[in-house]
Amino acid sequence: MMQISGAREPIVTPVAIKDLRPTQITVGMREVDEKRKKWRQQKGEKGGKFLGEHMIPVVLGPNRRHYVIDHHHLARALHEEGVKHILVTVVSDLSGLEKDAFMVVLDNRGWMHPFDDEGKRRDYGAIPKSIKDLADDPFRSLAGELRRAGGFAKDTTPFSEFLWADFLRRRIGRKTVETDFDTALNRALKEAKGDAAGYLPGWCGSVMDYE
Repeated sequence: MMQISGAREPIVTPVAIKDLRPTQITVGMREVDEKRKKWRQQKGEKGGKFLGEHMIPVVLGPNRRHYVIDHHHLARALHEEGVKHILVTVVSDLSGLEKDAFMVVLDNRGWMHPFDDEGKRRDYGAIPKSIKDLADDPFRSLAGELRRAGGFAKDTTPFSEFLWADFLRRRIGRKTVETDFDTALNRALKEAKGDAAGYLPGWCGSVMDYE
C-alpha cells in the first residue's frame, strides 16, 4: 500500500465512486473480492464507521476531478458492492494544470502506475476513466497474498506490490496463477526468499541455517 507524506485535507462531502479517476490500469480482482467480503461484514451499523476510517486519498486534477492515488482495490470493491459515495482526502490540488502537464506531475511524483496486466508500460491514455473499468492482473493478487503470507514486509515504497507482481510474473506462469493459486503461492514464497528478490521493497532476506 502506498503511503503519502504531507497533510491531507479532509472533504466532508462524499464523492461519487463512479466519478473517481484511477491512476493505474489494473487491480488484482482476487484482492478486490477479499475486500468485498470484509465490507459485507461491516455493513449496517459498522458501515459508516468503516467508511470514515478508510477515506480515499486523491489529487485534484483538471476540471477538479478526483484522481485516486491509493486504495484502488477498496474503491472497486465498494463499487461492486453497490456503495455510491465515499469520503476522500485531498493530498494535492493540481486542478490548475493542463491535462498533459498534470499527468506528467502524477507520474514523476510516484502517484501513477501506467502498466498493464502484462507488466508493460502504456501511454497515459490507457489508464481507464472509471474505477469499474480497471483490468485484472492476477499477479497483483498473488503479490498481495504473498505479503499476507509473510513473503515480504509491508513497505512505504509507492506501488511496492506491483513491483513484486512484476518479479513474480517473470518466474511463474500466468496459467498456474489463474488455475492453481495455492501452487503459485507456494512457488512465490520460495522465490521471495531468494537473493534475486533482494532489490524489492520489503524483502525479508534469505533464510540461513547456522549450526
